[in-house]
Amino acid sequence: MLSLIALLLAAPVDFATDVHPILTARCIGCHNSRLSQGGLALETSAQVGKSVVAGSSAASILIKRVTGEVGPRMPLNSPALTPTEIGLLKRWVDEGAKGPAGVEKIGWKPKLELTAPMLPQSAETHPIDKFLNPGRAAASDAVSDTMFARRAYLDIWGLLPTPEQTAEFEQDQSAGKHAKLVDRLLADNAKYADHWISFWNDHLRNDEGVVYHGDRKSITPWLRDALLANMPYDKFVQGLLNPAEKTGPEGFLIGVNWRGDVSASQIPVMQAAQNTAQVFLGINLKCNSCHDSFISQWKLRDAYGLASFFSEKPLQIHRCDVPTGAIAPAKFLYPELGSVSTDAPLAEKRAAVANLFTKPANGRTPRTIVNRYWKVLFGRGIVEPVDDMDAQPWNPHLLDWLAADFASNAYDLKHLLKQIMTSKAYRMPSTQAEDTVPYTFQGPKPRRLSAEQFVDAVSSITGEWRVLEPRSPGASRYARDWQLKSSALGRALGRAIRDQVITERQNQPTTLQALEIVNGETLTSQLHRGALRLRDQLPPPPQNLFDSGAVNAQKVKIDVEIAGAEKLWLVLIDVDSYDPLRTRAAWGHAGFDTGALALPTEPVKFKGDNEPTRAVIAKVPSTLVVDVPAGAKRFQATVGVDEASLASDINPRVRFFVFRRQPDMKRLMPVEGEAPVPQPEPTTDSTRLIARLYRHALGRQPSKGEQTIALDMVRTTDGLEDFLWSLVLSPEFEYVR
Repeated sequence: MLSLIALLLAAPVDFATDVHPILTARCIGCHNSRLSQGGLALETSAQVGKSVVAGSSAASILIKRVTGEVGPRMPLNSPALTPTEIGLLKRWVDEGAKGPAGVEKIGWKPKLELTAPMLPQSAETHPIDKFLNPGRAAASDAVSDTMFARRAYLDIWGLLPTPEQTAEFEQDQSAGKHAKLVDRLLADNAKYADHWISFWNDHLRNDEGVVYHGDRKSITPWLRDALLANMPYDKFVQGLLNPAEKTGPEGFLIGVNWRGDVSASQIPVMQAAQNTAQVFLGINLKCNSCHDSFISQWKLRDAYGLASFFSEKPLQIHRCDVPTGAIAPAKFLYPELGSVSTDAPLAEKRAAVANLFTKPANGRTPRTIVNRYWKVLFGRGIVEPVDDMDAQPWNPHLLDWLAADFASNAYDLKHLLKQIMTSKAYRMPSTQAEDTVPYTFQGPKPRRLSAEQFVDAVSSITGEWRVLEPRSPGASRYARDWQLKSSALGRALGRAIRDQVITERQNQPTTLQALEIVNGETLTSQLHRGALRLRDQLPPPPQNLFDSGAVNAQKVKIDVEIAGAEKLWLVLIDVDSYDPLRTRAAWGHAGFDTGALALPTEPVKFKGDNEPTRAVIAKVPSTLVVDVPAGAKRFQATVGVDEASLASDINPRVRFFVFRRQPDMKRLMPVEGEAPVPQPEPTTDSTRLIARLYRHALGRQPSKGEQTIALDMVRTTDGLEDFLWSLVLSPEFEYVR
C-alpha cells in the first residue's frame, strides 16, 4: 500500500534529468546517428519515438529489449539496466513519452581539445569542492583524523600507518595538517613507487617472478625508476611508445605470443594498438580488430591504422581472419592531430605515434589518466566505465578542469594525487548508497584493499614479511608483495595474471577466495609465524653451510667443513620449474671425507659430462637427513639436474642447500636490511598486544566486549593466531573506508 501511495505521489518522470542520462550512458554508444545499430538511433526525441508506444510501456519494443522480454537483451554484451533505470523508462513511456522542451539533440559527443573551464562561484576554497555542490563537503562531514591517515597512507604508500604514525598525525594541531601529511607521504619516493607500481604493472601487463619466454620482456627496472623520479606523464607515455634502443621499456610493445600468431587480431602489433588505445585513451579496439565494432563508433580500419604505427613492414588488413588484400595506411585514431608516412622506418613511426598520444592538442590522454586516478581514490570514475572515455562524464567540467590542471603542471602524477587528496571531497565519509540516475557525487565508495595491500598489511601488523631471494648464493631481503611472484592468496584476492592489460581488477568475493583465506598455505603460514614472532617464540633461523644458487643446466660442486656436526640436512627446493614433478635432481658423488653416503644411487648424466655419475636422486622439493660418521670433517658432492630434465616443457630451476641444524624452510638464506615497516616489539603483555593490533589493523581501540574475547583467545599462541585471522578477515580491515 505504501509503495502504491509513493508511486501515485511521485513527480512525473522528466526526460532531461531522468531518461536522457540512461539513454546517453547505456544506449547512445551503439544507437546513434552514425552507427544506428539494428536500424535504431536514440539521439533525438523523434528517433526515440520510433521505439516506444506513448502511454504503453508493455507494447514498447524499447522496454521489451531492456527487460529481455524480446531478445537479445539490451544493452548487448553489457550489464543489464538496473530495476531503477528500467522503472524510470517504463514510467516515462506510460506517462506519454514526453520529450524535452526545446531540446532536440540528446547525444553526448566527447571533445578532443582541452581547455580549463571557469571555476564555479562558491564559498569553497578548493577547486574540486567548487565543482561538487558547494557545501556538500562541509568540514563537519569530514572523516576523523585517524580515518584520513589510514586512507592517505594506503593510497600513497599502500601500507597501513603504524600506531605511532597515526598518533603523530592525530596530535598535530597545525593548520593545513592534511596537506602536510600528503606532501610527506609523496616525498618518500621509494614507498610511493612500491605502491603505485602495482597499478602500472596491471595496466602495462608487466609482472614479477614470471619466467619470460619468447619475445616478452620485463619492464620493471625502467618502470620503477620512472616512478622514483616522478617522470612527467607525457614523457612516461612517450618512453613506452618509443622506447630507447638499449634502456627503454620495449617489453610493453612486444606483446604476448600464445604459441604463435593465433589470429590476425592478436598479432603483436595489433596488441600494441589495442593496449595503447585502451590504457592511454580509454578506447577499446578489441572488437574492431576483427571487424567494424557493433558496440562503438570504431572501425576495422581504425585498429589497423593505429597498429601500422608499430609495424616494421606493411600491414595487410584481415577481416575476421580473412585477408582483404588491402594494406593499412598509418592513421591515428584522431587523424586531425597528424600522421606519418606508412612507408616510414619503424623508429620514425614510433616517434610519431608517441608525439600524437601526448601532444597538447590531444586532451584525451590527460582526461583518461585523471579519470583512472579518480577511480582509484574514490571507487568510481568521473566517466564509467573507465575504458569507455566516449561515455558522458557525470561532471564534464570537473574532469576537464582536473585534466587541464594536470597538463599545465607538467603532467605531474604526484601533483594530480595531491590535488585530489587535499580536497574536502576526499575527506568525506564513504557511502554505500546505490548510484543515482543520473549519478550524483555523495562521497567516496568503500574500496577493498588490493591483494598487495592486504598481504603487506598482514605483514606489517605481524612483522612476518616474505623475502626476495637472489638467484645467486647470498642474503635475501624483506620485500613488498609486488616484488614477488604472485601467490595463490594474491591471485584469489584479485592480483591479475598479467598476460594482457588489466585496467580494473575483479575483486568480488568468490568461493576460491574463501577457500584460500580459510585453508591457504600463504596466509596460514604468515599468521602462524606472526603469532610466534609477536610472542618472541620464533627462533632465529640456522645459517646454511652451502647454497648452490639457482641451478638450471649447470652443475655445482660442494665442499664444506662439517666438523662436530652429528647430522646434515640436505635441502632441495624448486625455484621456478615448469614441471617440478618431472625434474630429476641429484646429489652426485655425495659423501664425506671418510666415505660415501649410505643411500641408494642411480646413474645421472649432468650436462657436459661424457659419462654418467652415480648420484642420490631427490624429489623436488625434498629434505634428506643424514648421519655424519664419526671423525668426518668435510661433506662433498656435485649437484645438478639430469640432462634428460632439460626439455623445454620441464625447464628445471632448483636450489640445493646444506645445513647442520634443522632449517627454517621460510628462511633458508640470511635476511639483510630493514623491513618495509618497523617490526612490532614482541611482548607477553596481552592487553598491550591487543591494543596495538587493533590500533594498527583497524585504527581504533577495542570495545570492552572485544577486549574480553581477545584476552581469552590470546592466552595461547594458537589462540593468538586465531585472533589475528579474525582481525584480518574483518571488513574494517579489508576496506579503505
